[in-house]
Amino acid sequence: MKTVEINSSSVTDKVAAAITDAIIEHRLSAGTKLVEQNLATMFGVSRTIVRQALIRLERERLVKLEPAKGASVAMPSVQETREIFAIRRFIEVSMIKEFTRTVTKTDIKLMRDHLKAEQQACLKSDVRGRSRLLADFHVLIAQLTGNNVLAEVLGQLISRTTLAIMLYQTSRSAEHSSNEHLELLGAIESKNVELAGQVMEKHLNNVEANLQLDSSLTDMQLALMPPISAH
Repeated sequence: MKTVEINSSSVTDKVAAAITDAIIEHRLSAGTKLVEQNLATMFGVSRTIVRQALIRLERERLVKLEPAKGASVAMPSVQETREIFAIRRFIEVSMIKEFTRTVTKTDIKLMRDHLKAEQQACLKSDVRGRSRLLADFHVLIAQLTGNNVLAEVLGQLISRTTLAIMLYQTSRSAEHSSNEHLELLGAIESKNVELAGQVMEKHLNNVEANLQLDSSLTDMQLALMPPISAH
């Protein structure tokens, strides 16, 4: 397959995004080897492009790079994952209380639209769609606060927790999580600050309680195809 060097920055972005999506959506499991040459062939790009993407993902703690061993999907320990959830609770419970105090009708509409798509994805057993939408709901709230740094930090934390969480693999668990999002929206819409905080904390506790560190899917080509085009 012919490699592509034109607009290398843009191509690197696409490769990094594809690998990130595969990790977040559990199509690449923790510990999976990421062989540069294999990735370069799959994406139709040079190994330099792939290496740049992997270095970027290492900075985001999604990929682990080791001398003589190469790259692999990061495998956070149970302790690290619990620490991340502790941070998420600290951030998101406070965030949701403040958001509930200042929420607007436009915010509510955006959240309802998101949850409608989320529920439809759950009903259709759209694993990839529901996983992304369930995670993005939390980021959406952060974005609606108007704090871009908060949204970025929360997005990174969520990306790291999804490496160890298999909560959304079944339709039943996904529907349960989405229903908790609806419960949260009800508390927000009623302007019940304390209830919103309680619902968010309960929701995050439920996510953490369903921790798993195993996954059976390690077929890199299946996870990452179709190949990326530079055009």
